[in-house]
Amino acid sequence: MIQFVNAKLNLGLHIVRRRPDGYHDLETLFYPVGIHNGTPQCPAPFCDLLEINRSCSGADVIELTGRQLDCPLEKNLVVKALNIFREHCKESFAVELRLEKHLPDGAGLGGGSADASFVLRALNELSGYPFTDEELARMALALGADCPFFILNRPAFGEGVGEKLVETEPLLRGMWCVIVKPPLHISTREAFAGVTPDDRRAPLRELVKAPLEEWKVLLTNDFERSLFPLYPELRDIKEKLYAEGAAYASMSGSGASLFGIYPSLSSAEKALEVFHIDSPWDDCYTALCLL
Repeated sequence: MIQFVNAKLNLGLHIVRRRPDGYHDLETLFYPVGIHNGTPQCPAPFCDLLEINRSCSGADVIELTGRQLDCPLEKNLVVKALNIFREHCKESFAVELRLEKHLPDGAGLGGGSADASFVLRALNELSGYPFTDEELARMALALGADCPFFILNRPAFGEGVGEKLVETEPLLRGMWCVIVKPPLHISTREAFAGVTPDDRRAPLRELVKAPLEEWKVLLTNDFERSLFPLYPELRDIKEKLYAEGAAYASMSGSGASLFGIYPSLSSAEKALEVFHIDSPWDDCYTALCLL
């Protein structure tokens, strides 16, 4: 079984309150991106490739290629996903799992979370669907706050720590985006250290009803307020996305990638070409169709 693992964008991200357990309640609109990779319009690999099957040898075979993460194999989220599925599944079986990594880490795009959730979904299919999506989402939450979204993998409002999901219509159908990831690593701890929760704003699900051209004023990612002064290049990238015609631009998640939404493939490709020429970074990605 082969899976093409997509990323996600955050369209707006409000930090609403700090919880007694030390985590934060938030509001965001999760949006899958990268699913159409591999078509003539999107030839560049902006997705991870997951192949997983039952092992005939009786022993696990796990191969991770492409972008390499600096962590022991047992701490990789795909291995954790395999183990947590086995804990819940009554059947014992070995697998052959190969992951070719292309999505950047530390980008706010949910690449690692997506890999883990796609493993859960694939194992569920290989096992004859013993678990519902709701049960898979509960397993996924134990792996990370973004993971339940990738079980649904459709546009959805996220609340709580991101696990409370309400599916919504594909507001950006037919739109394209450009994603730029500078060579920065921003830890989750650092990102949250500078935020000030605010529960007095209009709900995000009301704000996105406004026309797209008004999102620039209405939709905010709260992490930008504290991270842009620390990393001025992030602000520069956002301003450049707007200068190249983006209808809406923002940081995704807690960074460090930024994205711009464009009304057509040609306008996105034109903006992307400028970034390829002017920027010193390799992580400027081909325009991607949004569902």
